[in-house]
Amino acid sequence: MSDLDAYQQGATRTINAALSDDQRLLDAAAGLAEEAGEVLGHVRKHVMQGRALDRDAVVDELGDALWCLAIAAHAFGIPLSEVARVNEEKLRARHPRGFDAATR
Repeated sequence: MSDLDAYQQGATRTINAALSDDQRLLDAAAGLAEEAGEVLGHVRKHVMQGRALDRDAVVDELGDALWCLAIAAHAFGIPLSEVARVNEEKLRARHPRGFDAATR
C-alpha cells in the first residue's frame, strides 16, 4: 500500500456516515473547490497585498484539500495512488524533458 493509499484509508474514517453516497461525493467535490479557494485567498493576499505568506495556514488548507480529494476519489472507488500515477504519466507525456515555456 502506498503512502497516499494509507492516507486515503485513514481519511475515510472521518466520512460523515449520515450522508448518502451522492451527498458524500458532492460534499467532497464542493469541499475541494472551497479549500482551493482558501489557498488562493492566502496567495492573493501575499501577492496583491504584500502580506507575509502564512505557511502554516497554507499547509492546513492544502491538507483540507487533500482530504476532500481523497474522499472524492474514494467515492469513485479510485485509490489516490492511481490518481497520482495517471497524472504523472500524463505530465511525462506532455513534458518529456520537463516543463519548458518555450515549447508550450
